[in-house]
Amino acid sequence: MKFPPIEADTVPKLLRLRVRELGEKVFMRRKNLGIWQSYTFLQVYEQVRNICLGLLALGLQEGETITIIGENELETFWTEYAALCTRAKVVCVYPDTTPQELEFILDNSETVVVVAEDQEQVDKTLKVRPKLKRLRQVIYWDPRGMWHYNDPILTEFKEIQERGRKYGQKNPEIFNQKIDSGQSEDIAVLSYTSGTTANPKGVVMDHRFLMDNSMRLFANLPIKKFTRYLSYLSPAWATEQWFGITLGLLAPFEINFPEEPETIQSNIRELGAGLLVFGPRQWESLASSVQSHMLDAGPIRRFFYNLGLKVGYKIAAGETEGKPVNILWFLAFPFANQLILKPLRDNLGLKYCYLPISGGSAMAPDVFRFFHAMGIKLRNAYGCTEAGMFTTHMGNKFDLETLGSWYVSHPDIGPSFEWRVTEEGELQVRGGGGFQGYFRNPEATQRAQEDGWFKTGDAVRMTDDGQLIYLDRVTDLRQLSDGYKFPPQFIETRLRFSPFIKDAIILGDTEKPYVAALINIDAENTGRWAEKRGIIYSTFPDLSQNEGVRNLIGQEIAQVNHLLDSGARVRYFINLPKELDPDEAELTRTRKLRREFLEKKYGEMIQNIYEGSKEFLSEIPIKYQDGRTAVVKATVYINPVEPEQHGDSSK
Repeated sequence: MKFPPIEADTVPKLLRLRVRELGEKVFMRRKNLGIWQSYTFLQVYEQVRNICLGLLALGLQEGETITIIGENELETFWTEYAALCTRAKVVCVYPDTTPQELEFILDNSETVVVVAEDQEQVDKTLKVRPKLKRLRQVIYWDPRGMWHYNDPILTEFKEIQERGRKYGQKNPEIFNQKIDSGQSEDIAVLSYTSGTTANPKGVVMDHRFLMDNSMRLFANLPIKKFTRYLSYLSPAWATEQWFGITLGLLAPFEINFPEEPETIQSNIRELGAGLLVFGPRQWESLASSVQSHMLDAGPIRRFFYNLGLKVGYKIAAGETEGKPVNILWFLAFPFANQLILKPLRDNLGLKYCYLPISGGSAMAPDVFRFFHAMGIKLRNAYGCTEAGMFTTHMGNKFDLETLGSWYVSHPDIGPSFEWRVTEEGELQVRGGGGFQGYFRNPEATQRAQEDGWFKTGDAVRMTDDGQLIYLDRVTDLRQLSDGYKFPPQFIETRLRFSPFIKDAIILGDTEKPYVAALINIDAENTGRWAEKRGIIYSTFPDLSQNEGVRNLIGQEIAQVNHLLDSGARVRYFINLPKELDPDEAELTRTRKLRREFLEKKYGEMIQNIYEGSKEFLSEIPIKYQDGRTAVVKATVYINPVEPEQHGDSSK
């Protein structure tokens, strides 16, 4: 394993180095009004310089906090690089964060400057501003709809850049002096965890930590220089801090920004992106869209699709997992690839993607195998915000049932990366850049460590060759009344492989005799399935409680049950009459289940399942982002999963 030399110990120094080496090389591109606009390293550097000096002119001090809220755009990256040049701390926030969530993060992080994308984000910030005594300035880069705003706290992005340009003329050396003064131990980023059980915690990341994780990725993955990278994951997620912000400079990449979140698929196809990092939900959604479209296809087209995919599965099992493959499958592959698989890859925009990665929470091996069958070598990357990247699928052959092989840390950055699994099955790690703690939360920092080991909270199993199999969060492992133990997330990830199931909440504890489930159906795919069969519905509750749809979901669950031990099989389920929503605290911003909250909110449903009811009237309170409330009323049915339910949902 060959590590690149450590050329700089902070992100700003690395940016300056790349500018000196590659000044006229394209570094970033953005699609605007249908046209891709390119920015060289030198042009990006000038933007960063002016923003940095503009922030200094505003009075931003070393160690203060600046928060960025908006979609992945040029201004997001420019502002983070600029803030790091001032030696300030950076917080990035998901654009769909509610005002209440934003208030907590701004207060906890001691934010003094907010840089917001547009009117929506400015309105959120102004709404919570009275409770934020430290907040001095709100800067926005999209002025549409803002012409009538006259609050003195507001400043347009262009004005900050112009102030910075003038400030630099008077102080020509200060920008380089600021970069030179930066230290690897400076806090660079506060990355707020998803907060599945409580308020999010701000994970402290210094420059050494960012460099360590980017070095791990660069040394252990087959990353090519100047790879076209599409920035899709929000920098609010630590994964994008390591891939986009830091590895984008280290490799370096050509970083591309989509026109809109809704145009991501067409933008990928246009770009021919070589490296893509999505969360499991995005990969699951792509798989579901392919499956759903094929279910809608005519019988001849569906026959050839199934045949081509069967060939792809056989070849992928041999290439990736080392399983024996009959020569007839090899002979059939060129035809299947050219006629079926290659068009599928092209349609998904993944024709040139040599390094697709799933990062974040667990994903079912079936999803990985599905993409491999199409010729898309999807790999898992596993880690956590606090301790960084742990494992990934390396090389050309790997076990898709595992989380992959362990990363190795750069020996000059920190001690060797180590791991252990406790008697309770919890993974603990230490070494590398190390866990820096939670910002302003010494109690949580202390609870997260044990004799220098960071407690990940993940329940895992170790294979004979040292690879990990992810089970669930330690706190989420369940035991039924008869003593049978099972991991809910293991079942949930497999259920989500169905194109008709968007989310699943697996139920069961020491007072329950069997496993049950709450299902959030996929409205788009299930609706298309219903329309094709002449099923009439007008609302989501109508669709979810339709008898045909309930039978369909029962069949999908039964197929997963065949993969499980008898004690872990789902016996009853309810289709939720509303979709799960991060704005109602049911999911995190990365679409992880807030399990404890969900079981409390849907306690009446759960009680009815285990009391043996067949149907009941459900009333679910909902709250909109603007504060309005409503109640979803629906007759909800409790459905048994019959052992013989294994029909073909395509019929």
